[in-house]
Amino acid sequence: MIFSKILIRWYSNNKRELPWRLTKAPYYIWLSEIILQQTQVNQGLPYYISFTEKFPSVFDLAKADESDVLKLWQGLGYYSRARNLHAAAKYIVKELRGEFPNSYKDLLKLKGVGDYTASAIASICFNEVTAVVDGNVYRVLSRYFGVDTPINSSKGVKEFKALAQELIDKKKPADFNQAIMEFGATQCKPKNPDCNVCPFNKGCIAFNKNIINKLPVKIKSAKAKNKYFNFLVFISEDGKTVLEKRENKGIWQNLYQFPLIETNANVDINTLKPLIKEHDLIKGMPFELSLYNKDIIVHKLSHQHLHTRFWVVNVNRLKDKSISTNDIHNYAVPILIGNFIEAFNF
Repeated sequence: MIFSKILIRWYSNNKRELPWRLTKAPYYIWLSEIILQQTQVNQGLPYYISFTEKFPSVFDLAKADESDVLKLWQGLGYYSRARNLHAAAKYIVKELRGEFPNSYKDLLKLKGVGDYTASAIASICFNEVTAVVDGNVYRVLSRYFGVDTPINSSKGVKEFKALAQELIDKKKPADFNQAIMEFGATQCKPKNPDCNVCPFNKGCIAFNKNIINKLPVKIKSAKAKNKYFNFLVFISEDGKTVLEKRENKGIWQNLYQFPLIETNANVDINTLKPLIKEHDLIKGMPFELSLYNKDIIVHKLSHQHLHTRFWVVNVNRLKDKSISTNDIHNYAVPILIGNFIEAFNF
């Protein structure tokens, strides 16, 4: 189709030079695609470089400790991606003897790999004609063809996948998929795209109807819940503190954090003191309590807003579970905790 030819021509003239575009090795393509899920290229690039340096092969990644993988992932968020990445690497090495699945259908069997990632790997590495559909693709197609079906509805998912599959260049599926993703990322941007230099502006329905900012359509998600976190930064006279591993399932599973007291609202020092007094780590022991951040830190996640305060608890000694403050940087922590550790300057 003319659409695919124009798109691929644009891509050949405008694509960014990125390290994963210099290879068709499935390990590197897979790694880049997982890192770039819900992450912009400029943020994900340093992580890609770090991962390929520390884990140059799927065998290296598979034999790594999960804690090392999570530590390297620290700051990217959506930590389930890192856990799934590690689990998939172990599966590839143990069950597939290090051989990557070479088809869309088999790639879907990898933990953490869905339609988009499987399509990207299958087309780029194995030239399979299967179209990618991500946020960038939704935006390009909805604007050009004037499609107002919500992209986060089951109908929208099927409709846009079918449209992308119809448009894909059968002879150059890898170029087409990379081109449409790149076009959405750098040209048909979410806000204020430069439509005057767009090669599709004559036929773009959104541009010609002046509805660029109205597409794509997305059903509003449920309002984020507010949670109130009080992290207890215990510090003993002999330079010890406490980090606890989050064992329960959730976004921070297997990451470390300071002991936490969750409340129903923001609390003051007089309300928190009695709760700390009964804490297992220092029960029956004298302590001094001070608030580190007077301004509440609001850490926004997709489904909840964490209203966070860090409380410094000075004690003579800690009963157990303590670590040296000199070792605190060795633990994989959520970015919220990591930022505090850097600011506190242990």
